Amino acid sequence: MNAKSEKQGERNSFDVVKLVLAVLLLGGAVAGFYLLADKPLWVRLLELLVVVGVAVAVALRTGPGRRVRGFFSAAHVEVRKVVWPTRQETVQTTLVIFAVVLATSLFLWGVDSILFVLVRLFTGQGG
Repeated sequence: MNAKSEKQGERNSFDVVKLVLAVLLLGGAVAGFYLLADKPLWVRLLELLVVVGVAVAVALRTGPGRRVRGFFSAAHVEVRKVVWPTRQETVQTTLVIFAVVLATSLFLWGVDSILFVLVRLFTGQGG
């Protein structure tokens, strides 16, 4: 094996160790939340959040974690490129959607009512 592949193998095995540590931390955080049942809820939640934060920090230091971080970074860049609608455009679109939903619901209510009357008439249950 050459030096580069040996170093890559060491990095991958160390990544596995880090990921296992992160999973163990998460399991410990959940166990600690339930083991501290006699403590106030805010203490238990604080413990849970701190340990989950440490687990995420450890996981982000691995190869897969760096790829995930890169993905979210690229997604953030793409979101900044989006041209968001103005308030007026948003309100107008919302009103159009409400009108279409109202018209559709009234149409379906009318069709349902007609079918209900027809079914009662054909089954002899009409008054």
